[in-house]
Amino acid sequence: MMITEEQVQSLEKRAEQIRETIIQMLVAAGSGHTAGPLGMADIFTAFYFHILAHDPKRPEWEERDRLVLSNGHICPVHYAAMAHAGYFSIEECMTLRKFGSRLQGHPERLRLPGLETTSGPLGEGLSQAAGMAYAFRMDEMLDLGGPTSDVGPPRSNMGGRRRVYCVMSDGEQDEGNTWEAVSFAGKNKLSNLTAIMDRNNIQIDGMTEDVMPLEPIADKYRAFNWHVLEVDGHNIAEFVSAIDEAKAIYEKPTLIIAHTIPGKGVPEIEFDYHWHGKPPTKEEGKRFLKEIRTMGGKVPHEYA
Repeated sequence: MMITEEQVQSLEKRAEQIRETIIQMLVAAGSGHTAGPLGMADIFTAFYFHILAHDPKRPEWEERDRLVLSNGHICPVHYAAMAHAGYFSIEECMTLRKFGSRLQGHPERLRLPGLETTSGPLGEGLSQAAGMAYAFRMDEMLDLGGPTSDVGPPRSNMGGRRRVYCVMSDGEQDEGNTWEAVSFAGKNKLSNLTAIMDRNNIQIDGMTEDVMPLEPIADKYRAFNWHVLEVDGHNIAEFVSAIDEAKAIYEKPTLIIAHTIPGKGVPEIEFDYHWHGKPPTKEEGKRFLKEIRTMGGKVPHEYA
């Protein structure tokens, strides 16, 4: 999956637009999480605009890749990326956390086509993703899950296999359920599963290494028979290259540790764990939008 410099620049501009939408929807909601969604905007942009085999017009397309969001509290970035990709209107993003909205504070699969799981309690996503990957492996063994040439967009991953991606936080590595999934995936050599850890070093009560030290996290995964890569989570080309390497690995699932800056794009809140679960006020939102545009250059946006 080669990526050109022109494509990278286009994706970076898209990520800036998505960050703007995140701020706007959080201000409209008056509640929600800010730091994590801003930090993961580059990765979700790469997924929805370059990596995933998916079709916004047919969200239930059987041959699509699955993207599981385990740390559901960062759903504003998921919703914003889906809206910009065409699953629903960007205007609907402004209904975040409203009564009756399809965009709840944690994703609800049955409310919104295009979501693969309902997520809330941390630590469950990797188990769900491993189950999907295992089921796809069984389908292939029974010759029931091969690629279909006449429906959906063309596939880019090796061998035409459906792939499963799981986005998870570093804080939820504290959960025992996560490590059951790590063990299961390693034992069953689920090479069609790639997990992406948002290594932003914060959780709701402080820095991860103060709350419950995780290091050496890469060595821990390797001990469970995982292939482990580490990338700058804001370098889209580097992330895409890591995804390509994951596709070339057989007999092992892959973990990509994406080192990100919580609150990325708004210097005054970057690395501040207090913004883990805090939304900006209306006045802060205006200021944050200016900071995002200053950091990345002005990007045309229908809400500008």
